[in-house]
Amino acid sequence: MSESTGEQTHSVSSRQRCPQASGLESIAPLVSTAEETPHPITTTIKGTIPTWINGSFLRNGPGKFEFGEDRYTHWFDGMAMMHRFHICEGNVTYSSRFLRSDSYVLNSERNRIVVSEFGTLAMPDPCKNIFARFFSRFTIPKATDNAGVNFVKYKGDYYVSTETNYMRRVDPQSLETKEKVDWSQYVAVNAATAHPHYDRDGATYNMGNSYGTSGFFYNIIRVPPPEENAAKEDSEDLNGAQVICSIQASESRKPSYFHSFVMSENYIVFVEQPIKLDLLKFMLYRIAGKSFHKVMTWDPTYETIFHLVNRHTGKKSEVKYCAAPMFTLHQINAFEDSGFLVMDMCCGDDGEVIADYTLENLRRDTGEEMDKFYNSMCRNLPRRYVLPLSVDEETPLDQNLVTLPNYKATAKKTNPGEVYMTHEELHDDELLQYGGLEFPQINYDQYNGRPYRYFYACGFGHVFGDSLLKMDVHTKELKVWRYPGFFPSEPVFVASPRATEEDDGVVLSVIITPREEKSTFLLVLDAKTFTELGRAEVPVNIPYGTHGVFNGMG
Repeated sequence: MSESTGEQTHSVSSRQRCPQASGLESIAPLVSTAEETPHPITTTIKGTIPTWINGSFLRNGPGKFEFGEDRYTHWFDGMAMMHRFHICEGNVTYSSRFLRSDSYVLNSERNRIVVSEFGTLAMPDPCKNIFARFFSRFTIPKATDNAGVNFVKYKGDYYVSTETNYMRRVDPQSLETKEKVDWSQYVAVNAATAHPHYDRDGATYNMGNSYGTSGFFYNIIRVPPPEENAAKEDSEDLNGAQVICSIQASESRKPSYFHSFVMSENYIVFVEQPIKLDLLKFMLYRIAGKSFHKVMTWDPTYETIFHLVNRHTGKKSEVKYCAAPMFTLHQINAFEDSGFLVMDMCCGDDGEVIADYTLENLRRDTGEEMDKFYNSMCRNLPRRYVLPLSVDEETPLDQNLVTLPNYKATAKKTNPGEVYMTHEELHDDELLQYGGLEFPQINYDQYNGRPYRYFYACGFGHVFGDSLLKMDVHTKELKVWRYPGFFPSEPVFVASPRATEEDDGVVLSVIITPREEKSTFLLVLDAKTFTELGRAEVPVNIPYGTHGVFNGMG
């Protein structure tokens, strides 16, 4: 086994371990405004789409990057565009719609950007007089409802979500935009993630933040399952949502950014990482004319802290679990094993990456300019942390508490009530040639929170994912789908109806290319062999997106 599969080494960062790129092509067409296709159109099938697949592959992401003469600054700012590949009896149709958010409607009506986004500050109305424009600098802009990150589900209803306090309920069949939903009307949070977790009883868990005179808190939210036999109304229903645990930020003036969280069958873990939000800058950013992404900083002088919470009782562990500074956006899976919590996640050693995804950077020319940008970026690699669940005053100091066989991660009690962890690299050196990985997915319905063997992801040999990967976490062996000029979306696993094994099913991904107009296709891979079964070609341009789900029709 190669050296990289063992315990972590501190001397070489994840970026330095991956090879430098040369001659990367421009991906500007992948971040260009697209036209919506509101009425389903047929696709051309090549190969075979298994007839047992019955449902819709739903995708979300930015799709419009300007209004009139105004241009967005950051990729995340683009107006949300929803996509639906409906699969039935071996045939596929495609449709898409822009989310009719308040942001989209207001910007469209005025033909300019009037609602601030993550990286773009809306400028004062030029029609106002000079005094009105001046004083408008002193009003904090309202949060956007441009929910372009993910499709999520609460009590059986679909919503599209971003990272503010607003979601939008949507119809997963027609992609019609429904009502705006404000989390703060149900629980005391100012924002929530676009990556909830679901338990096997139908409850949904999420995390949101709140701040006030008593400080800044990270809150774990539980939304109960839908009531049995309750009359279903065509309206939002987050009733019964409650905060089950509030975790105070280690430093209230500089809380951590988070995109997702860890959940096993009995525990939730919040990862407090060294990507910091400067609240003083946040309050002043409107006056200074700076956008939100300017208030986020990577500060590796802070450790990474893992906050352990019992998800049934909401009780937070008094043990402080720490690790070296690292950056994570997406968790892979977590499970309990003989008194330990095993957590797998995509991690990097440099958290500057989020602010780097400006449209100016993404539209760089082929060759030296694009190479320079890509080679400066963080690479995320799969890592495993093992957290001992039983730590008390009797636990010995300075010895490895991870006694599970075949695990290379360590955990040592360094002080009373403190445990320091090192990770295991969950890959071999072969992964490095694919630029690391992101957008991990598993057989979620059957294996989330449980011991598992496989996950699927995008390899990042370019600024956007340029390969599809299947990782065996037992052997650290890879299977790869990769062709020059093709950029796949996050892979989503769909189990076959009579599956008896974890990887019995298919993997779905939308493939786009900057090399040819209207050459998009839905790719269907056999999840076991990772070979192509078929594709559904559709003559449209789809911008590079974020996340998606499969909505099975039974």
